[in-house]
Amino acid sequence: MSAITLRPATAEDALCIAVLGMQVFLDTYATQGIRRSIADEALQAFAPATIAHLLTQPDISLMVAQANEHLVGFAQTKLNARHPMIEAPDVAELQRLYIQERFTGLGIGYQLLQAAEQLAAREGAPMLWATVWVGNERALGFYPRRGYALLGEPTYTFQGETHGNRLFGKALNVKAA
Repeated sequence: MSAITLRPATAEDALCIAVLGMQVFLDTYATQGIRRSIADEALQAFAPATIAHLLTQPDISLMVAQANEHLVGFAQTKLNARHPMIEAPDVAELQRLYIQERFTGLGIGYQLLQAAEQLAAREGAPMLWATVWVGNERALGFYPRRGYALLGEPTYTFQGETHGNRLFGKALNVKAA
């Protein structure tokens, strides 16, 4: 297998991020097939124009992982992303950590997570947090192994459906300026 390289996403990556995101989203959340709410959410959240817009947001960072010049994963981090279950100000959220299924288990997710943690710490965030759907067993095990503590059990609503989640957070070593 080729070496994995990480780099900040560029506008030219929007289409590939959108398609990869949709693929991973469907692999993760459409475990019983496709229904309208899943289809609508996938098409809205991962439209190339939506991803292109995210790439222009100053408080959002997308880091991509590639092998042989092919996109195999990405991490989306949002700075200054408060959560009602977290009291600390100026925390950062890992909004997405998506790895193409055939590339899971190779350490790519951990590399992207470390890059997100480093970015958040550099920007002064005292904590990085993420929510995980209760049906995503792999992710529910991943975050605690990487030093994340369970902070709560929020719900997430999309397309009129409410789903259980787990909120994980990790204190970061903020670098003094």
